[in-house]
Amino acid sequence: MRPALLSLLILVGCAPWNQPQNQPLQRENAPLTEGGAGEGELYIGLAFSGGGMRATAFAYGMLEELRAAGEGPAGLLDQVRLVSGVSGGSVMAAQFGLRGPEGLAGFRERFLLTDAERYMVTSGANPLTIVKGVAGGVNGRETFGRYLDEALFQGATFAELRTSGIKTWINATDMANNTPFLFSPETFDALCSDLSKVRISEAVAASAAYPLVFTPIVLEAHQGDCDYQEPDWLTAARYNPEATAAMRAHARALESYTNPKEVKFVKLLDGGITDNFGTTGLAVERARAEVPYAPLTAAEAVKLKRMLFLVANAGVEQDYDWTQKVAGPGGVNLAMSIASSAMSAASRSGYDSMRGELRLWEMELIEWRCALPLEEVRRLRGTAEGWDCKDVKLFVGEASFASLPADLREEVNKVPTRLKLDAAQVDAVIAAGRMAVRLTPEFNGFVASLAGNDVESRIEASGKRRVVPLGN
Repeated sequence: MRPALLSLLILVGCAPWNQPQNQPLQRENAPLTEGGAGEGELYIGLAFSGGGMRATAFAYGMLEELRAAGEGPAGLLDQVRLVSGVSGGSVMAAQFGLRGPEGLAGFRERFLLTDAERYMVTSGANPLTIVKGVAGGVNGRETFGRYLDEALFQGATFAELRTSGIKTWINATDMANNTPFLFSPETFDALCSDLSKVRISEAVAASAAYPLVFTPIVLEAHQGDCDYQEPDWLTAARYNPEATAAMRAHARALESYTNPKEVKFVKLLDGGITDNFGTTGLAVERARAEVPYAPLTAAEAVKLKRMLFLVANAGVEQDYDWTQKVAGPGGVNLAMSIASSAMSAASRSGYDSMRGELRLWEMELIEWRCALPLEEVRRLRGTAEGWDCKDVKLFVGEASFASLPADLREEVNKVPTRLKLDAAQVDAVIAAGRMAVRLTPEFNGFVASLAGNDVESRIEASGKRRVVPLGN
């Protein structure tokens, strides 16, 4: 054997494979269930895209703008009931889902201004880096995941996340099934695995495992270790010709987890490959729902008046450098370009699909509310006073770099997709997140609907919006 080939095989053997750590679901333990979304007249859902530390800072800026857009210390943050995140956006989603508005205190200094690449191999000039990347990934679990635990989560698990009252979806990609992978009780039930014991940092590391840079996070399918019964919607999706292709694929993935001849280990990479906004959870909730008001409970659905679903798109504009010459891209750059192209396509289709799903949900919700007997309204709502079954307004918008002034847009488009940025870059992206929210028409419409008049009349000299919350 040639020395060069032998050396290559030795280096490939050094790839940092991630051994599965998820535990089987014990028969005596009840599966982890989703908590309620809270009861109130307002509901805000947020979906944070990928994009490394840039995406995390952008999401942080959006949350800070929501804080400024209401009364009290937390502003509108108290109305955030759902957060979904992918890759860099999953860091902010998990932090907010775990700790709520209090989790923003010191977040800039504690995470955004720190070196999240501290334990990572990042040099593309090192031949070992290239070989490991080609072999499956350069960095394993003990790099970014370890740093997340040190800086933010301190070993917190999904058992703690589910008690926060904020529904939180962390999204990765199942590479074998080519489908989004949602860290949810339903997914882990199919794996006969205990989601309650999974570390939040493990899920976020899987969501952010960009191809080549990271080795896939591995989960073990513990078939036979629980009395798993597939949900009715999965059976229906298998035989229903009207089920969407996305739902059939998701159902097929869950089915594969129960078959040891098909899946022993699930390999997870960056969620942005298949769903860069992390909206899969919403589609799953709606498609498998046996009631038209899901993902809300009946009590939540009769009390709801205004809903805002805001998507954060921290993606940068296209790079036309390669179009100025005949050569390239090639090698690692080509692989990275393919991954980026997949993520961009997933972003466009995901947002359009999510918007359509929410519009359909709004119509079905109103139809259900208006068919309720008054006695049932009193039972669920506590009173029928002021009841208007059609008084539900849904606002769906996207906050992105595209709406920013030219100078700021040019500045943030130069911020790289990395896990280490300098202070000027971080602050520019935070400012972009805040301004993007302010410039989103759907957000302004939502705020105006709360006050009952034109939002512009409620902007103070400081530039912060103050809104009058709806009465209880």
